[in-house]
Formats: sequence, structure tokens, C-alpha cells
Amino acid sequence: MQCEFCDGETRPKKVKRSHWFQQQLYIVEDVEAEVCMECGERYFHATTLDKLDALLKRQHPVRARLNVEIVNMAQALAQQGN
Repeated sequence: MQCEFCDGETRPKKVKRSHWFQQQLYIVEDVEAEVCMECGERYFHATTLDKLDALLKRQHPVRARLNVEIVNMAQALAQQGN
């Protein structure tokens, strides 16, 4: 496959993916993707994303939990200007 951004060649690779599902953020490891060898852009096949959703719908092992902050950049910058 050829990268849409830089025309580099992609290769299959297992990657870590941030994935929103049912209003919850997951970080899933070892997800199959096509990764550009030039710029690093990642492409996920629809079947892979469907499998990911199906996995998250049912009970699944959790390796770790993280505490994540959500920051609104426009709001933060506006507050800095005051």
C-alpha cells in the first residue's frame, strides 16, 4: 500500500492505538495496521476496527488503568490571557 500523505511504502506492523468506544477511551496494544515507513502514518483496515469494537463490547483483560486529564486548549489559552 502507498501512503496518501507522502507516497511512502507501508508495511504491516502491530501498534498501540487510542480508541474511543461507547464514550470511553481505550489504549489497545498489538493492533494490526499498515504503517508508512517514511512518515509513520498508520492505516487500519475496517475489519480490524470492527474486531476491536467487538473485543471491547465483551469482557476483556485489562493490563493497566491510567488517569487522563482532558484539557480544552481554547479555554486554557483564554484563561491565560486574563
